[in-house]
Amino acid sequence: NMLVLNCSVKLQMLEKMLMWSFPESLKVYGAVMIINRGNPFRKEVVVDKWPDFKAVITRPQRESEMDDLDHYTNAHAVFYKELQAYKELLENTNTINWGQIFQIQGIRKYFCIKITGKLLDFLCDWAKNLCICLENIRNSFLPNTFTLLFLRMDPKLTVSYLDISHASLLNETWSRGGNARCQRYLANLICCFPSVCILDDKGCPLSWSLTDQFATMIHSYTLPEHRRKGYSRLVATALAKKLHSQGFPAQGNVLETNTPSVTMLKSMNAQFLPCSFIRMIHTPFHFLSKPHL
Repeated sequence: NMLVLNCSVKLQMLEKMLMWSFPESLKVYGAVMIINRGNPFRKEVVVDKWPDFKAVITRPQRESEMDDLDHYTNAHAVFYKELQAYKELLENTNTINWGQIFQIQGIRKYFCIKITGKLLDFLCDWAKNLCICLENIRNSFLPNTFTLLFLRMDPKLTVSYLDISHASLLNETWSRGGNARCQRYLANLICCFPSVCILDDKGCPLSWSLTDQFATMIHSYTLPEHRRKGYSRLVATALAKKLHSQGFPAQGNVLETNTPSVTMLKSMNAQFLPCSFIRMIHTPFHFLSKPHL
């Protein structure tokens, strides 16, 4: 069974229902929140049944124009209460376009994508990160401490937000970037969702973080020559506060091997959740021989 939820009342109900399944529902919850607040990335929700759903997937709207090679935008979030219901939803050929490159994101203590008959014609690239909640860091700075940290910065620097002209720099510095599709995706994120950055006197970002289509804080980065000055801490706190003020959860992901970021987050009282963030990028074999990949 497969049902597309396109009723605004049901989508509002789903948003509230997903709150009862934190933290594993966080990615889907963030996507549904964004759908219910203007849907700038043109997503839709698929469930196995309603209202007693056991599996839910957010996906790009089928009527939207899609680039079959763009896994950044062809992104799905997954949450399931029963593994069998999730498998059956995946096996429905109308749920996901298996002919394109796409990604699936989810938060699980374990995660499954394996489906009968689908393992011989595509390549999977997996990534597993620690999942963190930054709700506590909103209050980790007393106002005077936050002010002192800001005043320690060079007076020529300003706390601001990213704009589309910064997309090229973000694309060059992101471990998942370095290509035209990524730059276009980052530009869209900058236009649609909250971000925070520190700008130098020429308006160039030195440190930044932004929000993705699942309401997740991503690409937190400080240029190497400006590190160890507290900028990342300031940016993370400011973005967490901004997200909270707009009703979004302050959450993100970090590689377990990224020791500086893990150490900083622990010092900021961030909560490390008892599950992992998992991303799978699916590439059909017929795309692997294309030189433009």
